[in-house]
Amino acid sequence: MAFLWRRRATYADAPQPPSPSKESHSKRDRHKKGSKNDGNKQTEQPAPPLQPPPPPPPPPTKKWSCIDGCCWFIGCICSTWWLLLFLYNAMPASFPQYVTEAITGPLPDPPGVKLRKEGLTAKHPVVFVPGIVTGGLEFWEGHHCADGLFRKRLWGGTFGELYKRPLCWVEHMSLDNETGLDPSGIRVRPVSGLVAADYFAPGYFVWAVLIANLARLGYEEKTMYMAAYDWRLSFQNNEVRDQTLSRIKSNIEVMVATNGGRKVVVIPHSMGVLYFLHFMKWVEAPTPMGGGGGPDWCAKHIKAVMNIGGPFLGVPKAVAGLFSIEAKDIAVARSFAPGVLDKDVFGLQTLQHMMRMTRTWDSTMSMIPKGGDTIWGGLDWSPEGFASCSSKRSKNNYGNSTKGHQRKKVNYGRLISFGKDIAETHSSMIKRTDFRGEFKGHNLLNTTNCDVWTEYHDMGVQGVKAISDYKMYTAGSILDLLHFVAPKMMKRGSAHFSYGIADNLDDPKYQHYRYWSNPLETKLPNAPDMEIYSMYGVGIPTERAYVYKLTPPSECYIPFQIDSSADGSGDDSCLQGGVFSINGDETVPVLSAGFMCAKGWRGKTRFNPSGIRTLIREYDHAPPANLLEGRGTQSGAHVDILGNFALIEDILRVAAGATGDDLAGDRVYSDIFKWSERIDLPL
Repeated sequence: MAFLWRRRATYADAPQPPSPSKESHSKRDRHKKGSKNDGNKQTEQPAPPLQPPPPPPPPPTKKWSCIDGCCWFIGCICSTWWLLLFLYNAMPASFPQYVTEAITGPLPDPPGVKLRKEGLTAKHPVVFVPGIVTGGLEFWEGHHCADGLFRKRLWGGTFGELYKRPLCWVEHMSLDNETGLDPSGIRVRPVSGLVAADYFAPGYFVWAVLIANLARLGYEEKTMYMAAYDWRLSFQNNEVRDQTLSRIKSNIEVMVATNGGRKVVVIPHSMGVLYFLHFMKWVEAPTPMGGGGGPDWCAKHIKAVMNIGGPFLGVPKAVAGLFSIEAKDIAVARSFAPGVLDKDVFGLQTLQHMMRMTRTWDSTMSMIPKGGDTIWGGLDWSPEGFASCSSKRSKNNYGNSTKGHQRKKVNYGRLISFGKDIAETHSSMIKRTDFRGEFKGHNLLNTTNCDVWTEYHDMGVQGVKAISDYKMYTAGSILDLLHFVAPKMMKRGSAHFSYGIADNLDDPKYQHYRYWSNPLETKLPNAPDMEIYSMYGVGIPTERAYVYKLTPPSECYIPFQIDSSADGSGDDSCLQGGVFSINGDETVPVLSAGFMCAKGWRGKTRFNPSGIRTLIREYDHAPPANLLEGRGTQSGAHVDILGNFALIEDILRVAAGATGDDLAGDRVYSDIFKWSERIDLPL
């Protein structure tokens, strides 16, 4: 077996055949010469023929490193991207539609094309009032960290500056914590024109689809107006700083005068609904607090107000945002990566920075639930009563009545409960300790190294414990809770917004602007020919109440968070991830969006003394059937509904001259009328 240990010869070690040198040639010559002279001698054997050298062995194989793999992968991605980009720019414009129709069948005509074929054309000027978040904000003046950003968007657009300089961005997006206006040396202003809110980000439409369909009827920029405003400020402070209310008034007057006296159709969305409700009181109120337009201004200038996804009575999501800077999605993210958002990651205490910033935005306080326990329910009842929240969606899910379906009791009136058992137990079985007037002391551990100071740091351990010992909070006690945990914020907010129900609307105190955005503490204008629509999506589980827990103590922490581990029993439970859901558009519950048009303003009431006609138009949510449909043409989601073909068609018909009768009146899928009857509100 010795040959197994023998070293294999390499190419260099292999014996080489002798080369035909000069010496070998001379030997052959002598051999030939000697053979002639000595014939008796034995003839020498001829030399063997020369053998070609063996082929060289293959070169050693190079090892494939991780860097080579990454470079190859990136190269393939880039090559594929450029190829697809080339094909996209080279293909005919009709090719994507051809592919879509080949897969899904013929597409319906957009509403603008459909109604143009029916002979409808532009008639009434249109005013858009964007909501919170969707309007763009641009930089005008600031600190050195924002050099080079003049008139670039800090909100909306690409959000590129957010990633490059996050702390600088937070600093410039925050308002003064005392005045609710610009901090010293900083000016951020709303973008003007239709581009202010047509797209929120590249490819993510807001008003763009509606604007495009109006254009198909003949509308253009002179007959469309985007009433952009700084959605961070309170409604009255927008007038104080930017005169935005005065601009809306003057633009509407010009549009009516230059269009043959035709009144405008106003289309507010989300918080813009409350903003325009404030405007209708402001424009008729005497100066200097109001616009001085007189008591018949709205009757002369407005044909219809078509409110989309209006949070007339507020949204519970606003409470969670102010209380713990959370919503359902953030709570889920915190459960997957506990502590990551709360701790100092790469120098950014994310949630603390967001809380400090958003608590300076006075507009968020306009969406705190209004009407207290009368509207939203008490400890052991709610207008929605029982609800079915089956994961298998049908037209009767998420709070609508279903015959023969087993219903489970949900205490929706408890907007916040500390613990799942607290949320489900009758209030008489729960011992509670009142937190109001509790001494705040013993700071939250060591806060000397905190980069972000929130109002929670002033509460102390005793204050935090007092909040959790109160166990559960209704819409009536939520205000006391927020005053306790965020006194500076609520002091500013109370000067601009109210949340109660008026006993006597003729009381002179209701002439103050702080009541003008609360439909339960103000009257609609004297405009009997005007129409008010409430248009919103249904069929999507929407946040209605929360189960909370205390956060484990740590430095610079937010002491409360949604208990994402709290789930109900069974697939039809309305409690998922610490959030109780009800029928709505994913942001605004049906109760808030529909109650005023279903009951509060229906007919002649003390809130609607002139009997303005109110209509409810609900849009049953249907998700996109495939990716080619984008965000869907039948969506009822809070923002995506602006691309809903049925909603757009309703708006276009009214803008072209139709009335509520032409739209066949109300269209309702939910139990809003039944729920409204359970609310004992004097009308």
